[in-house]
Amino acid sequence: MATTQERVESQVLAPAGERTEKYRSLRSDVWRQFKRHKGAVAGLILMALIVLAVVVGPLVWPPDPYAIDTTVANQGPSADHPFGTDNLGRDLLARSLIGGRISLSVGFAAMLVGLILGTAVGVIAGFFRRLDGPLMRVTDLFLALPILPLLLVVVMLFREPLKQSFGEELGIFLLVVVIIGATSWMTTARVVRGDVLSIKEKEFVLAAQSIGTRKRNVIMRHIIPNTMSPVMVSAALGVAGAIITESALSFLGLGFPASFPTWGRLVFDGRNYLHLNPAWILAPGALISLTVMSVNFIGDGIRDALDPKLRSR
Repeated sequence: MATTQERVESQVLAPAGERTEKYRSLRSDVWRQFKRHKGAVAGLILMALIVLAVVVGPLVWPPDPYAIDTTVANQGPSADHPFGTDNLGRDLLARSLIGGRISLSVGFAAMLVGLILGTAVGVIAGFFRRLDGPLMRVTDLFLALPILPLLLVVVMLFREPLKQSFGEELGIFLLVVVIIGATSWMTTARVVRGDVLSIKEKEFVLAAQSIGTRKRNVIMRHIIPNTMSPVMVSAALGVAGAIITESALSFLGLGFPASFPTWGRLVFDGRNYLHLNPAWILAPGALISLTVMSVNFIGDGIRDALDPKLRSR
């Protein structure tokens, strides 16, 4: 049996390639574990294809999504119009592609709002004992509120003032993003708070405090970087939740107006023409489902990849 000294010498004298394999970086370990999750890889590929389609598609697909041609109104799928046309003769594939830009923009923007708010509340509640109780009671209050009726009331109250202040396009976008983000931060806050309660008792945090490091620097340099694992998972799942919420608001007629063909708005507009062209509803509905499913798979893969127990196997 080799002695300890022989094992150490063999590691030191090993070729560079072998030493690199033994001492892998955290980033490579996370990516290696993520690739083992077949659903996450499939979700990442699907999400990349959807993003590529909505970004490049309107530049490649020739029909104008806003051009009206009543001579081809309410047609089913064909070679010229793969998704068919709406009641005004507008190409539904072109409208689905341009609407995907708005839906995904709302999803990512609302996710950022909810993520920043939830992380801030969770870090403050977990690090400052005095603020823990009040902030968590506020979080419980938001969790107890019926979100959809609350969203409907807020939209009805602030829709017109924001349209007058910022214009129809920017006003509605800001309203939808802010109200979705402001009602989706609670789960992130509770998860981050639990991590902060554990992290602030670690030796490196206690050492930083013992040498007189400011609390702000402790939070920014030690606490927040070590809470990125649950935050990244919440970010992935937050995009899916925001897209579904925006689609629900648009389907109820309280989201974006008809001039903004989001996926939810397309489903809302096509509900009365289902018997003439089912693709009007099925196509944007499938895009919503595929996007949400891919994001959920990505979130599962990130969660498994950031789990140190799984990475150590």
